[in-house]
Amino acid sequence: MMFVVIAINKQLNIIVMKTSISFESKGYVLGNYWGGGSGSYPCKKLGSDISKEDLLNQNIKALNDGSLDSGMGFESLIGALITIETIRTIEFEDRIYSNSEFNEHFIGVLNDEQEEFLFNL
Repeated sequence: MMFVVIAINKQLNIIVMKTSISFESKGYVLGNYWGGGSGSYPCKKLGSDISKEDLLNQNIKALNDGSLDSGMGFESLIGALITIETIRTIEFEDRIYSNSEFNEHFIGVLNDEQEEFLFNL
């Protein structure tokens, strides 16, 4: 999302700032290996300019259709630990300032042991 903020300072100068917010995710997926056993692999990185919820839904959809792992090729996916980065950016006087916040989310059906395994990667 992109916003334009117009402010007037004490000297009545017009200040134009462009602000934007975006969301990126990365993490680890837990899956069942072909032939038995389970393990983890990095998730495919995804992004959204709409909302954190949109990005979380993209990750859930990719988990459900088996495309969330970034190339391992599991027999099936169990769940994942997703870290969503919220990036707020302000462009002011040809300089770009950004701030990032991180939130972690477990998706899928994971037991406590599986969550701990993913959290400690």
